[in-house]
Amino acid sequence: MTSPSIRQGYLAAAGAVAIWTGFNIVSRLAGKSALAGTDILALRVGTAALILLACGGLPRGALRDARLWLLTLLGGLGVSIFAYCAFKFAPAAHGGLLLPGLQPFLVALAAWPLLGEAPQKHKLPGYALIALGLLLSALPQLGGHDAGQAWIGDLMLLAASVSWAVFGVLARRWGFAAWPLTRAITIMAALLYLPVYLLWLPKHLAEASWGMLAFQALYQGVGAAILAMLFYLRAAAVLGAVKMGVLFALIPILAGLLAAPLLGEPLTASLAGGAGTARREAAGLSGRRVQGLAGPLSAIGRAGRESGPAGPLGEIAELSSGALAPRRSLPPSSLPRARRGTG
Repeated sequence: MTSPSIRQGYLAAAGAVAIWTGFNIVSRLAGKSALAGTDILALRVGTAALILLACGGLPRGALRDARLWLLTLLGGLGVSIFAYCAFKFAPAAHGGLLLPGLQPFLVALAAWPLLGEAPQKHKLPGYALIALGLLLSALPQLGGHDAGQAWIGDLMLLAASVSWAVFGVLARRWGFAAWPLTRAITIMAALLYLPVYLLWLPKHLAEASWGMLAFQALYQGVGAAILAMLFYLRAAAVLGAVKMGVLFALIPILAGLLAAPLLGEPLTASLAGGAGTARREAAGLSGRRVQGLAGPLSAIGRAGRESGPAGPLGEIAELSSGALAPRRSLPPSSLPRARRGTG
């Protein structure tokens, strides 16, 4: 694989980490409003589906592909349903720790039976140190005296984390190109969820301000559902699902650091220590120095401008159209297949 492809993989990883870090902050703000988790999910899939219908629509033959329905249930709905419902019971800080924080371990476990990638022994100490860093960060949050029914939310967050890990591994195994896959699972998620929401679930949209509705729709629907998905799929294709899971261990640390100035949450010594440990070991396991997000994100903008205009969301789709590496031959599908990398 050429070095520009590797560079794009790390740029895409930086974009996914940045958006998912903000996801924790934005979801905490939503939890303080009148909106319920079911409302946020409706805003997310509804906004994303409308945009993607105007940017290519549903890929031909997608509704007949059972693999896409499974990926929709896992990555399009499963993660969001479990996560948003979990915030009714558990503090949002638990989400940062249990959702992306567990990815290094859950992705490695899922990749073993699904991709045949056994955990490498020389990386086990690094995984252990990441776990130590997350534990240091979690102690003041998970060990609070006001736990109540937080364990119910924690179980839902664990289910969301498992759904995301299996989704990432299967997406890499089946090798769909990132752009048509994102369109397929997002639009199919809307087809499944919105009728249920409109007919049977409680709605609190009228109780929230227009500003809150617009902000959540844009961030959850455009940022988390479309851009983060494209970035994640591209990064997992180039770097591998296991390495991407390791980089995701940075999200709970970054979210905790940002919550201090943005939400007024205390920055404890354990959080700072956990940040240093997890960041250092994630960099080592990824095989490349993990730099601050400002530089890579500005480079994403430059890479997009260099690629030239390609229609709505064309620059992001171009960044995300690269090489997935399916592990075995599969039945033909009408969805475009990703190209193999070289080298």
